[in-house]
Amino acid sequence: MNAPDRFELFQLGEGQKKVTWVLDTRVPNTAIFTFEKEDHTLANLLNERLHQSPKVYFAAYIIPHPLESRFEMRVTTDGSIDPRTAIIQAAQEAVRDLEILKQNFTKEMEVKKMAMAGGNKN
Repeated sequence: MNAPDRFELFQLGEGQKKVTWVLDTRVPNTAIFTFEKEDHTLANLLNERLHQSPKVYFAAYIIPHPLESRFEMRVTTDGSIDPRTAIIQAAQEAVRDLEILKQNFTKEMEVKKMAMAGGNKN
């Protein structure tokens, strides 16, 4: 098989950075970010969050090769913020949303446990 070992899909190599970025000189306020050892899960989450920002004109990602766990994201902003700041804000908002989801899930599981315990007493 030509598929990489599974640990290579998520473990960074020696000296490898998680995120790198370069400014796109052809389009103003545009940068291309490369995320190593990540896939559609994070890419789609960031992409959708970026689309919700009124300061972001364009956001899209590609996965250059299906056997490589890497994606490239292009972000164009209106100039009031730079693309790097837009990515950071999108990531922070996603983390905040996931924390709220975790809290709500935990609360609902506790309610279910109490309901199940109460049902067993009758």
